[in-house]
Amino acid sequence: MGVDYARLYKAICTNAEKYRNNYRVYFDMCDCLMKWSQEDVNEPYKYANETLQRINNALQRRAKAKEYGEAEQYRQLKYALLKWSAQKSFDHYMQALEYDRSPKDRFYLPRREKLYPIVQLLQQLEDGELEELFLSQPPRTGKTTLVTMFITWVIGKHPEMSNLYVSFSDTLTASFYTGVLEIIRDPDTYHWGEIFAGNKLAGTNSKDETLDINRIKKYHSLTCRSLYGTLNGACDCVGYLVSDDLLSGIEEAMSPDRLQSAWNHVDNNMLTRAKQNAKILWIGTRWSIADPIGKRLDLLQGDIKFRRRKFAVHNIPALNEKDESNFEYKYGVGFDTKYYLMRRASFETNGDLASWFAQYQGEPIEREGTVFAPEDMLYYNGELPDREPDRIFTAVDPAFGGGDYTSAPIVCQYDKDFYVVDVVFSNAERGVTQPMLARKAKEWNIGAMQIEASKAIRPFAEGVQEEMEKVGYKLTIVTKPAPPNLAKSARILDKAGTIRSSFYFLDSNHRTKEYNLFMQNLFSYKLEGKTKHDDAPDSMAMVCDMAFRNFGSHVEVFRRPF
Repeated sequence: MGVDYARLYKAICTNAEKYRNNYRVYFDMCDCLMKWSQEDVNEPYKYANETLQRINNALQRRAKAKEYGEAEQYRQLKYALLKWSAQKSFDHYMQALEYDRSPKDRFYLPRREKLYPIVQLLQQLEDGELEELFLSQPPRTGKTTLVTMFITWVIGKHPEMSNLYVSFSDTLTASFYTGVLEIIRDPDTYHWGEIFAGNKLAGTNSKDETLDINRIKKYHSLTCRSLYGTLNGACDCVGYLVSDDLLSGIEEAMSPDRLQSAWNHVDNNMLTRAKQNAKILWIGTRWSIADPIGKRLDLLQGDIKFRRRKFAVHNIPALNEKDESNFEYKYGVGFDTKYYLMRRASFETNGDLASWFAQYQGEPIEREGTVFAPEDMLYYNGELPDREPDRIFTAVDPAFGGGDYTSAPIVCQYDKDFYVVDVVFSNAERGVTQPMLARKAKEWNIGAMQIEASKAIRPFAEGVQEEMEKVGYKLTIVTKPAPPNLAKSARILDKAGTIRSSFYFLDSNHRTKEYNLFMQNLFSYKLEGKTKHDDAPDSMAMVCDMAFRNFGSHVEVFRRPF
């Protein structure tokens, strides 16, 4: 009768609660899992994370108590567990791969907290839960290095599978090829040879950018090619097809002919190299809605013949919705909020926020369809005319959270000039935005507030009115439905010229974080393609309508006739 390893493992874990400072109990846990895996190739690996956490907790307790005896034994035990689990877990492979490097020199651990969602998606791709994956990140944040390590994991696990890496230039493919070889060939830095002890590098060809694991094959373990190089007949892909930055940059993205040429090469040459069950990984800058990634996504999302295709799209922008960096890695190897704000300011000064959104926010912006360009707007430095405004008013485009923004520009009018002095711009739930609107109304002494009306919005307006009473401010809120015969995009376009010529916005040196988010939303609005959010331009169209409603009429005092 064989050993019941599942029962044995649970018994050891129970024992660990009593003897949690005893190294031997953790050794027994790992030993049980490794012996179990000789009989069951799946089940024991499910307990790897749990065991790793127990070891980490034990190490933390010992460090806190300054008990350093057996420290090396614990360290080696943790590595043994990671190395064993690396056969199944990409996350554990990444930790084991660089285990003996100093923490600050490692690629993965300083970035793990931020990159872990991508690691999980790559794991799903490997486990067959996904067939295609689309990844986007700002430059120099580690996406290509992460994929380099992923491919070394894949060819270690599946040495007989052929894989293909494609980019727009030979320089990039050569860099990727060199990176893969470095990981496999450098045992002093990386533990690939120990993790996949049964595998060896059988052959390389730097000219053709190919390598083979265990034996030389017609279709190599890895082939790297440029999109415009030799693909037909020379490459085959059973495992993974990786496309990385298929466009050379902004010049290619702005040329419809070159965009079409790139897609033709992708569809006719690159994709045809992938066997039916091969998995496809797309990474790169989203320059245009008509770039190869955009074309492929249109098929997956819109063509009924692709309805069963399992895919995921994951974009990590440089700045999150709070206007804070997503890439502040440990040991200073990332980019902080200050850095990204300076980069954005530089793009804005050059009148090229479209490139900022594409390269750093992962949002392709078509320049021809952009309605509000930074260089076309009017700005002021925070100094208002030295007198009381003629009136102060706001229009509210309400939302109930869930990604949409409640947007309300607050406007001071001086004759025929309108100054957007403040904004409410938040994707929080109405329990947050309603009091926010009431506080702003009192702070600025707003005389008129209009909220776009619908049956669903009526409770929103009533809630704002209640919050006004709580702060002791009296203001009658007007609700007005959107014009029934005019689409939102047409309404925004109709008011765009007036918004550009009559409204003064705070310059970039005097904006709050919320005001900055409002402006970015305004600048990103476009008529062509899909607009993620149109809350800022929609609220500006509403406030523009308020500004010029009955404008030009006058009041005359006269004696009542008898």
